[in-house]
Amino acid sequence: MHPIDWLVAAVYLAGVVVAGMWLGRRQTGASDYFLGRRRLPWWAILLSIVAAETSAISVISVPGIGFTGDLTFLQLAFGYLLGRIGIAWLLLPAYAKGELQTAYQVLGTRWGPHARRTSSAVFMVTRAMADSVRIFATAIPLAVITGWSYPASIVVLGAATLLYTYTGGLRAVVWMDVVQLAVYLLAGGAALVVALHLAPGALAAAAAAGKLRVIDLRVSLTAPYAFFTAVIGGALLSSASHGTDQLIVQRLLATRSLADGRRALIGSGVVVIVQFALFLLVGAALWSAFPAGRALRGDEVFPRFITTHLSGGLAGLAVAGLLAAAMSSHASAINSLASATTNDFYAPLAGRTGDDAHLLRAGRAFTLLWGTVLVLGALLFRQKEAPVVVVALSIASLTYGPLLGAFLLARVARVRELDVVRSLIASSLVMAVVVFAGPLASWLGGPAMLVGMSRLAWPWYVPLGTAVTVGIAMVSSLTGTRPRMDAQTHGRTGAPGHGGTGAQG
Repeated sequence: MHPIDWLVAAVYLAGVVVAGMWLGRRQTGASDYFLGRRRLPWWAILLSIVAAETSAISVISVPGIGFTGDLTFLQLAFGYLLGRIGIAWLLLPAYAKGELQTAYQVLGTRWGPHARRTSSAVFMVTRAMADSVRIFATAIPLAVITGWSYPASIVVLGAATLLYTYTGGLRAVVWMDVVQLAVYLLAGGAALVVALHLAPGALAAAAAAGKLRVIDLRVSLTAPYAFFTAVIGGALLSSASHGTDQLIVQRLLATRSLADGRRALIGSGVVVIVQFALFLLVGAALWSAFPAGRALRGDEVFPRFITTHLSGGLAGLAVAGLLAAAMSSHASAINSLASATTNDFYAPLAGRTGDDAHLLRAGRAFTLLWGTVLVLGALLFRQKEAPVVVVALSIASLTYGPLLGAFLLARVARVRELDVVRSLIASSLVMAVVVFAGPLASWLGGPAMLVGMSRLAWPWYVPLGTAVTVGIAMVSSLTGTRPRMDAQTHGRTGAPGHGGTGAQG
């Protein structure tokens, strides 16, 4: 890169850190730190949701999918929108009641502390794994562009993000997400313009080659982007991620009202469709404008194009976009993990539930801890063959199904807390075998059952995990003695104001 490009990237990185730290001044308590006093505008939450859920993988992997394949990946986003509409009316009302700090307090209100902590632990393990992959994902283009090693890229990103996340809490994360979303969308738009300038007929050539196909009407359990697989799988994946994942639910809890939460949630689904379309088109255009990319892995195409064809500060803008992608998702993961640890484990176990000032200090300590864990996880990641977007979503899908199943079970009166805990643990283990069936089959010499599981398209992981969770809990509920109604027995463990109906809204 030219000196002007380095300057653009360095100024952006420094500016984000300083602005994030400035936004974090005068924090007064844990509610302020983790929920921004519940006063954040819905449109900022909307943009923050988009930045948090797709930023890193969109900038890096989605153009590679458009380059090596077609636009059928967009069908997933159609399912995402449907899933958000369902969650906005089925689960969001439960979150709008009382003074919830995490999504898993709903399960604590319905059943008791064991259900709450088990579901929160499941979230933390999966989120740590998936976001370690996301951090590693951004090290790929940074290493290509800057010449840094993967470890150096990971450490720089981790340290810069941790500075403003530690100081500013959710308010800093959300407002920096708004800025960073704008930056990486601008970078994607600039790359598309340059590609079309280099090859004015790039999209026409892509269309002639079938690379602009959006709908794939095949009926298949093994093709991930067949229409029904993508839409059904995408809808349930979005229902789980936006209805049970603290990373997203935390933002919805920070809105001013139920109506604002619904606007942010459904609107984010529309913006995600636009975002995926942009980066898929970038990849399709590069297929003609950057033929040298055909010798590269899909995840390397876009960063290599940046280094060879962008100049005059545009490369620096693109690097800033990559930094924005990494930092927004990384900051969101750190803050949500610290929130779940503080509110679901530390506060009740230490007897500090009402001590807001103390929980602020504890929350910042857990922020440092999780920031370190995610960086170490990224440093240990070794899988470089599959597109990182697929790896990250597959790992997340491992427990999204069990979590969604638990929240659906909250509406079934006959299920006990023990049944839910059993089903969460058992279904997570089952899904771990399904998700990692390929490596397990190789290790064990190729058992037919594992080979068959490895062929299941990853969008089916959440529907399968949900069904397994509900099935195990229902079978478990047929055994043992019946306790008193869980909502009456354990209502005190939930959020103030919820009584025994927290999951019935």
